[in-house]
Amino acid sequence: MSARRLRASRAVLGFTSLLLVTSALTACTSASGGPDSPADDRVVGEDVGEAPAVDTPDPVRVVTRVGPDRTAVSVDRTVEVTATDGLLRSVKVSSPAGQLPGDLSPDGSSWTASERLEPGTTYTVRSVAERSDGKVKRSSSRFSTVDLTLDQQTYPSVAPLAGETVGVGMPVIVSFDVAVTDKASIEKHLKVTSTPRQKGAWHWMSDYEVHWRPATYWKAGTDVTVDADVNSVPAGRGVYGQESRQVSFHVGDAVISKVNAQTHQMQTFINGTLARTTPITTGKPGFTTRSGVKVIIEKFRTKRMNSETVGIAAGSAEAYDIDDVEYAMRVTYSGEFLHAAPWSVGSQGYANVSHGCTGMSTADAAWIYNISKRGDVVEYTGTDRPMTLDNGYGDWNLPFAAYAEGSALD
Repeated sequence: MSARRLRASRAVLGFTSLLLVTSALTACTSASGGPDSPADDRVVGEDVGEAPAVDTPDPVRVVTRVGPDRTAVSVDRTVEVTATDGLLRSVKVSSPAGQLPGDLSPDGSSWTASERLEPGTTYTVRSVAERSDGKVKRSSSRFSTVDLTLDQQTYPSVAPLAGETVGVGMPVIVSFDVAVTDKASIEKHLKVTSTPRQKGAWHWMSDYEVHWRPATYWKAGTDVTVDADVNSVPAGRGVYGQESRQVSFHVGDAVISKVNAQTHQMQTFINGTLARTTPITTGKPGFTTRSGVKVIIEKFRTKRMNSETVGIAAGSAEAYDIDDVEYAMRVTYSGEFLHAAPWSVGSQGYANVSHGCTGMSTADAAWIYNISKRGDVVEYTGTDRPMTLDNGYGDWNLPFAAYAEGSALD
C-alpha cells in the first residue's frame, strides 16, 4: 500500500471512530435535548480507545452515568454503565488506586459499581458490548472526581478494638476527626450485628461521636461486628466520610460490681454469681461519688494521682499528689477510679473518706483488677449526686427508649 493510500485509510478509520463516539455522546442527551440537562445526568467521558471500524453505524450505545460534570464528579456518586441495542459482556473501571468493583445485571443491560469513589482520582471505564448479530463494540472513557482537602474528609475510629474482649457494659463508639452535621446520612451507613442477636440503638453524643448500645447489657459470650461503611458518604457542609472500617470484638464474662456508698461495701458478681464482697470507701462530703451505672474505661497497674487534675489546687487543704497508686481502673472522665488505697484501710467498710474514688485494700484491688476488663460494669447507689451520660461510658444512665431518641433516624 502506498503512503498516500495508508494516510487515506487512517483518515477513514479515524472518521468512523469519531462517528461512533458522537453516537455514544448523543445517547447522553436528555429529553429536552441538552447534554447537561438536570433531567438526565448521564455522562460519557473523553474517549480513550479506538472503536472497531464497521460498514454501518454501530447501534450499540454504551453510556457511563456519573453526573453532570465528568471533570469533577462527586465522590458519593454510584457509577453505572448501561447499554442499549445490545448487551454488556464486561465492564472494568480502574484508577491508580485500583479497580472499582461492580456487578453486571442479569439481563446484561447495565453494570453498577458496588463501592463509592475516591477523591481527586481519574477513572477509566472500559466495556465490551455485543449487538444481536454478534458484532462486538469496545468502548473506553474517562472521568475524574472532585479533589477534597483534609478539612472536607472525616475519618472514623471504632472502639472496641479489633479482636478485643470487653465487658457486658461496653458501648460501640464511632469517633470522627471532622464534625458530622448530616448525622442521618452517616448513621444510615453504620451497622452493628451480633451473635446472638440483640436489639440496640445509636445515640449521637456530639458532632464528633456516636455510640451504640443494646437495650440491656450484652449477653456474655456475644460476638459483635461493627461496619462503618462511610467512605465517600456525605457528612454535611461539603464534608465526606473516608476509609470505611469493620471491627469485630468479643464480649467476655459478665463482671458486674455493685457499690453501696451507705453500707461501704462492694459486691462483685461473675455471670450472675456473687464472687466477692469487698469493704470500700467512697467520696466524703464535698467530694461525693456519683450514683448510677459506670463502666471501666481503662486500667493502669500503677498511676500517679494529682489533685490538680480534678480541680483541687496545689497547696490547698485537700491537695494530694500520690505516685504509683496501684490497680487503678477509671470509671469516669472526671477522675473517679477504683484503686488500692492502703492509707484508708481503717475506714474501708465504715466511712467515706476519699475525694470521690472507690478505695479498697491492695489485696482486694489486685483481685478485682485481675478479673476486670474494659467494659465491665460498676453500679453505684447511696448518694444524691447522679452519674451523667457523657462522663465516661455513661450510656446506661438513660432508659433505652430515651437513649434511642438520640438517633438521627426515625
